[in-house]
Amino acid sequence: MMPAKIDEFDYINFLVAAQRVFTCTEASRSQPEGGSRPAHDAFTRLLQRMPPDTEALWSEAKHFIKMDGGVIVMDDTTLDKPYSQKIGLVTYHWSGKHHDVVKGINLITTLWTDGKRLIPCDFRVYDKPMGENGPFGGRDKNEHFRDMLTVARQRGFRPRYVVFDSWYTALDNLKLIGRDLGWRWFARMKSNCLVNPNDSENVPICSIKISAEGRVVHLKGYGFVKVFKSVSKNGDVEYYATDHLEMMDKECEELSDQGWGIEIYHRGIKQCCGVERSQVRTAVKQIGHITLALRAFIRLEINRVNRGMSWYESKISVIRGAVRSYLSNPTYTLANA
Repeated sequence: MMPAKIDEFDYINFLVAAQRVFTCTEASRSQPEGGSRPAHDAFTRLLQRMPPDTEALWSEAKHFIKMDGGVIVMDDTTLDKPYSQKIGLVTYHWSGKHHDVVKGINLITTLWTDGKRLIPCDFRVYDKPMGENGPFGGRDKNEHFRDMLTVARQRGFRPRYVVFDSWYTALDNLKLIGRDLGWRWFARMKSNCLVNPNDSENVPICSIKISAEGRVVHLKGYGFVKVFKSVSKNGDVEYYATDHLEMMDKECEELSDQGWGIEIYHRGIKQCCGVERSQVRTAVKQIGHITLALRAFIRLEINRVNRGMSWYESKISVIRGAVRSYLSNPTYTLANA
């Protein structure tokens, strides 16, 4: 059997350097000139043989996190595939970007952050329409949520909090975090979430008075929680809840800011790592591309933290280095290109 011409690091480096086009064809064109330059098929075969799990991502991510600190942020995003016809894993999902239901791949991420670093540690892809034959077992998003947190516990995580959006505030999820795993949670709540403020009846959270210091109430089906209310400058109102009854408003604001980090991460993997721009068709290849895109993001993120250089500046610096190398070679002319 012929040895593979490329490995995963060749693809990761391509994703780090690429500016607009993130296809296997462009990856081939970007390789050094010569008779051994890998073709388009070499990159598609690489994606095909990538293991359909997230261990490779974890093997890199674990070097940049503190197991007994920081917070775990859980959320999902839709990778837009508006023109796809035969791409695996593409279904219809709500998109916060478009504020509408769109075609795409739903990516769920476990993100660790200490307020400075944004490190993806695990991910799942929504594949319920594929059933048990799907790469991640055909589970729904809440099942993936619980599975990923269970895996995080098995890996040794001891976070200060688990932070997540209102979509994941199902009672089974809250009970897993607060009772089974023994961690604290902090979540955005829907305005119609039912709470009991005075031991009388359950009412929507939006109908009760909440001071700046928060208010302890009984969450229907769960137990006592502390709720907070945040009003933005444009008048938008958001509600948060936690099982830490002694939490103060300053810590609530801090956790809200850290939770926003996953939105920044979503922007980074889409704009800088091409996570949603792969044109490969099969589910296995799409997962391979996603895995390598997240590993590319870790490189850009660590460079940002260590050197104070943004993801965008890092990518431009790669191109500048290539241009300098080209200009420093007096024997290389446009006729050779």
